[in-house]
Amino acid sequence: MQAPHMSTITGITPSAKREGRFDLDVDGRVVATLSLDAIERLHLVVGSAFDDMRAEAVEREAAAQRTMDRALNMLAFRARSVRELRRALVRKGEPEATTNAAIDRLSALGLLDDRVYARGYIRAKVTGAGFSRRRLRGELARRGVAAEIIQAAIEQVFAEESVDEHALIERVALKKCRSLSNLDPATRRRRLYGYLARRGYELDDIRQVMARVLAERDDGERGWDGT
Repeated sequence: MQAPHMSTITGITPSAKREGRFDLDVDGRVVATLSLDAIERLHLVVGSAFDDMRAEAVEREAAAQRTMDRALNMLAFRARSVRELRRALVRKGEPEATTNAAIDRLSALGLLDDRVYARGYIRAKVTGAGFSRRRLRGELARRGVAAEIIQAAIEQVFAEESVDEHALIERVALKKCRSLSNLDPATRRRRLYGYLARRGYELDDIRQVMARVLAERDDGERGWDGT
């Protein structure tokens, strides 16, 4: 009676498609792409047998590696909160188990941290777009960042950047107003109001800054009521 065929590992070579990963060949055919760490952990050696038990272990590692690589690619594209990354991976069809494992691994490596993410987001949006505290809270909450983390990050960044909120809204209003200089007064007021409101500023603060910023342009008009 002829003995059943036993598959054999015939090659472990650098992957042409995934940098830093290795293709595992069994009987001359690529069956998985793995990290060097996984190859060493599973004791995969060219010439060794590849039975069903080993095949199952390789498939688990390959699935986990695919999710991890996708997560790393997403983070390389832009920073994300834990909740954002988890949602994005699930939407892409990654299994819950490998998604959770990737999240845990990235967190342990310090590559995924809501505190760091919140501080970076706040710094960029305050110094660049001029977001208010209220807008920052809303945006980060929508991304799944906990309220206590948001508040601590706002306080830290505003202190580090010496943010004066009254000066901030005036700077934002002046900058926007310059881009609206070719519009008629009524349209300019409406556009400026909407711009500041979308950045989360309070109505009273918007009224006050508009009165100052538009005074010279609008022949001394004061206290627009937003209607």
